[in-house]
Amino acid sequence: MSHETATRYFADLRPGETFALGSETVTEEEMLAFADRYDPQPMHTDPSATEESLFDGVVASGWYTVAVSMRRFVAGVVEDAGVAVRAGVAVEELRWPTPVRPGDTLHGTADLLDCEDWSEDLGVARFDLRMRTDDGEVVLELTKQVLVERGV
Repeated sequence: MSHETATRYFADLRPGETFALGSETVTEEEMLAFADRYDPQPMHTDPSATEESLFDGVVASGWYTVAVSMRRFVAGVVEDAGVAVRAGVAVEELRWPTPVRPGDTLHGTADLLDCEDWSEDLGVARFDLRMRTDDGEVVLELTKQVLVERGV
């Protein structure tokens, strides 16, 4: 977190806020390494085997795209905006409408949908997260719930 960013607690959040998550360029090397370990399907691990496939080339595992979105969420919401997120508790929806390809630069936004009481010390914030390519193609749609500190 930036030294200049004040910590934002549950009461500081306003539904309708949009958080910029920044961007990240994905590499074929990283995509293949992730897939080799966690999603070893040919369309994610073998560029030569995918030339005649549904995707016409290697594409990232959707789970890799989720991992990138998590890193971007932490960067944009927790670090840049200073929101006191303590844990994720749910993913309500998850879609990969367009495949991610090597060299794509992904840009993210997280819209705060609503906030609800969770416990004496925590509230739950629900976010609609989207990742897009430079061309504006949506590659990830995700609705998630995270716990946020109530503060003092």
